[in-house]
Amino acid sequence: MVVASCDKYNKLLKSTNYELKLSKAKEYYDKAYYIRSSQLYEELIPVVKGTERAEEVYYYYTWSEFYLGDYILSQYHFKNYTRQFPAGKHLEECYYMNAFCYFLNSPNYKLDQTYTKNAIKEFQSFIDVFPESKRMDTCNLLIDQLRNKLERKDYEIIKQYYKLSDWKASVVAAKIFLKEYPSSNYDEEMYFIIINSYYSLAINSIYTKKEERLNAAIENYVKFLDLYPKSSYLSRAESIYNSSKRLKENLNKHGF
Repeated sequence: MVVASCDKYNKLLKSTNYELKLSKAKEYYDKAYYIRSSQLYEELIPVVKGTERAEEVYYYYTWSEFYLGDYILSQYHFKNYTRQFPAGKHLEECYYMNAFCYFLNSPNYKLDQTYTKNAIKEFQSFIDVFPESKRMDTCNLLIDQLRNKLERKDYEIIKQYYKLSDWKASVVAAKIFLKEYPSSNYDEEMYFIIINSYYSLAINSIYTKKEERLNAAIENYVKFLDLYPKSSYLSRAESIYNSSKRLKENLNKHGF
């Protein structure tokens, strides 16, 4: 039966009966035989180009590729559908699926996050174009997941700087993090990293830069205390603050 089925399908591929191919392609698609439906629809695309059937053929071809798990290729075709058929009846769906394919290609936070950033961009574009879409809540939920991934990656990079005692990089990166993620669960830790990094820089600085960096540690502690008066980092931050004040007093009193 399998051999007979394959022979029948191979004959279909060689056939020039495009009406039959179109009918069988949809039949295979409905039965989830996506390899076969993809092959047939791909062959039919140039045949039906410029006709009223072009949109549906391209639509089902794209979904066949998606169901086969080729999210990079299907993303391209979903996007291409929106360009080729700007008034198509599947426009909103394909616009969304273009972004969703980027989402599915977004890797672990440890890896390059180009697909993650592209997914956020495409979801935002979808929201702008279809502000009344029923997919709006889903888009916002997926954007949050993607941003959490970027947030985690940036957090781990800062922790690495801090672990390696690269105090300057820690300060710069932590300040950027606070601007990018103002409501992050890591914000308290970022403030502590800034305070301790400025203090560590001051200790290891030449005389002319010590006071400036001690002042930065003190000022950031004051901000931190105001924002997080019950933080788990408070006692350590306070200890650094007190040390910074003593060092500053010694600088002003003794000139070293």
